[in-house]
Amino acid sequence: MYEERPSRLPGAVVWTNIPSPGPGARPVLPDGCMDLLWSEGRLLVAGPDTRAYVPDGPPASWAGIRLFPGTAPALLGVPAHELRDRRVELADLWPATEVRRLSARIAAAPHPATALEDLALERAAPPDPQLRRLVAALAAGRSIAVTADEIALSARQLHRRSRTAFGYGPKTLARILRLQRALALAGKGVPYADTAARVGYSDQAHLAREVREFTGTTLGDLLHRDLS
Repeated sequence: MYEERPSRLPGAVVWTNIPSPGPGARPVLPDGCMDLLWSEGRLLVAGPDTRAYVPDGPPASWAGIRLFPGTAPALLGVPAHELRDRRVELADLWPATEVRRLSARIAAAPHPATALEDLALERAAPPDPQLRRLVAALAAGRSIAVTADEIALSARQLHRRSRTAFGYGPKTLARILRLQRALALAGKGVPYADTAARVGYSDQAHLAREVREFTGTTLGDLLHRDLS
């Protein structure tokens, strides 16, 4: 059973996922975010995805905090592109003694997800206002070129800072955020052709190609999994 709530850390989401009888693990879809994770006594980091991630191994309970796009690298001290499409042990990024101390603290907490949130709150850096504006503009469907002018960044600066903050360039970020808008609309029952038009795809076939590229399956299959 999956549950989530808004975090006390602006823009973040605290979540838990406890295995339940039924279909296997659902894929984790690209969303522009990175997560700090806790499972079976381990602290991990989920890097920015450019394709669906399907957990392997036996079912396990998870707790996590999904950080607002672009904010995780400052907290972790690692550029996002080094973690793209990866799940890594936090001990690979931070000193092992520090991770053991934090692991013991979270293991002793009554609610691991809240303990993760506390950890993120302690270490989070102030958000970069230019990148916050970039995410908000792209999430609303604004163009990259216009947004770059508005936040006073050249194309080269924007690409470099995007790779560090998000793990990929602004074009990929825009495509992922557009996909998330499409999934939200289609999930509300908006016909696929109307969904494609409303979020800026050239047609329904374009939407289908983007879904297939980022998720490895069809829009219909994704929505069926959400309902099952």
